[in-house]
Amino acid sequence: MSQRRIEYLHKHRIIYHRNPITDKPTVVYDWGYYYENGTFECYSLFRSKALINTYKSLKWHLYVLWYLNHHLDQDSFLQIAKFISDKSNGFVTFEMPYGLINSIVYEVSMKDLDAPPPNKLRKVIFKDNCTLNVNEKLSIVGQIIGKKRLSESEIYDAMLYTIDAGEKITIAKLAERLGCSTRTIHRNMGIDLKKEKELLNRAL
Repeated sequence: MSQRRIEYLHKHRIIYHRNPITDKPTVVYDWGYYYENGTFECYSLFRSKALINTYKSLKWHLYVLWYLNHHLDQDSFLQIAKFISDKSNGFVTFEMPYGLINSIVYEVSMKDLDAPPPNKLRKVIFKDNCTLNVNEKLSIVGQIIGKKRLSESEIYDAMLYTIDAGEKITIAKLAERLGCSTRTIHRNMGIDLKKEKELLNRAL
């Protein structure tokens, strides 16, 4: 994430990352946490080189921000949303039609915040101060899943770390980094994850 984006979020005290709060890790390591059954409670926005490239994705990001930032009133939320949806500020890849952001903000602000936003299942979460590079992280993911059956959550983690490294996601690259065959990756990638792969690559 660019320094300008970081400064803006911090200036307005915007929470854009949160580790699980009720789910307890199966194992705690120096570098992070492992959840054997996975967790949906890890929200991590704007932390990779990929930008928001669909209205649906933008709405989800705003929903998560509204959910995480209880100190925001509707006017403050609208201000944040307008900044994020302005292409020149480096969050999105498209021009937002005039007036549409107001409609999205209104729709999001009417959401029931007792129900958390939909999220991807995560099994391996690295600490914020972790200094490991992408290959070291993926090596750890590969070691942890070891003899376990490869799941979509491990593949998704590998996809995120690949994008964070500024590299395009390919099946061959995922297989190499997870220590399995390309057939295994294909077999364990559902339609939604394949779509996510294409969206992340286009947003890179």
